[in-house]
Amino acid sequence: MSWPGSGRLFFSWDEAALRCVCVSPLTMATALPMCYHGSISMKQCEDLLGGKNKDGAYLIRDSETVHGAMCLCVYKQRVVYTYRLLQTHTGHYMLMTAGNVKETFFKTLDDLIHHFKRRNQGLAMHLRHSVKRKTAMLITLPRAPRPPRPQTPPDEEDNDYENVPNSDYVEVLPP
Repeated sequence: MSWPGSGRLFFSWDEAALRCVCVSPLTMATALPMCYHGSISMKQCEDLLGGKNKDGAYLIRDSETVHGAMCLCVYKQRVVYTYRLLQTHTGHYMLMTAGNVKETFFKTLDDLIHHFKRRNQGLAMHLRHSVKRKTAMLITLPRAPRPPRPQTPPDEEDNDYENVPNSDYVEVLPP
């Protein structure tokens, strides 16, 4: 069985619900652009961009120094320029800027890429040639730790509210 029109089927394990969820390739593509290479080193990045050998070649990778940040790497005249990308608590992306440059926020990485494809947006070179990853990417989302379950002695019953004085409750007023 495959996703309509794709010839491929992707599955994601939803551990919280203990079920397997089918994920459309289209959904995956909108979440992270094909130029996102994940956790590659700066050296691997330079090799990929240098192999393309075109001014304006770019890719996005995870930062090696700042946990949770990404880097937009742009090739120009045999030099790779690296710009830090941050994601806000609302999920928007921004390119770290220096000094008096106004910060611009983008809903998606694709929006950010589209913006910096235009000339004179503050990069050493506008984005021209996406260096796409060659393989599918498995992304592991961090799981929140489960709180430990309190252990109750077997002889105790669930009489939690029997011995609580009425002063611990608040009367709810009618609307």
